[in-house]
Amino acid sequence: MECCAESCKACREEGHYKHTPRGEAEVRALVSRLNRITGQLNGIKKMIEENRYCGDVLVQVSAAESALRAFGYLVLEDHMKTCVSEKIRQGDGEIVHETVELVKKLN
Repeated sequence: MECCAESCKACREEGHYKHTPRGEAEVRALVSRLNRITGQLNGIKKMIEENRYCGDVLVQVSAAESALRAFGYLVLEDHMKTCVSEKIRQGDGEIVHETVELVKKLN
């Protein structure tokens, strides 16, 4: 199926591309956060391989979950400032339902 416009419903549902591109600084900051989270996950893996105490592992799991949740909220904030506000200005009220569903998935 060929896309009729950059921001058509099919593209949103299939998760193709963001209509308003992220700036270089924002991409760098998000990638940096992901790299730190990846480091946390690798640290947890190493703890398991080293047979570390369960409580210590769980503390690190909690820290990684918190970092990933914070990352998700940053992406959500950007989504609301760009994609959602653009769609509302265009009269697409369906974007509100989509955003509510995304918020539910983050929790």
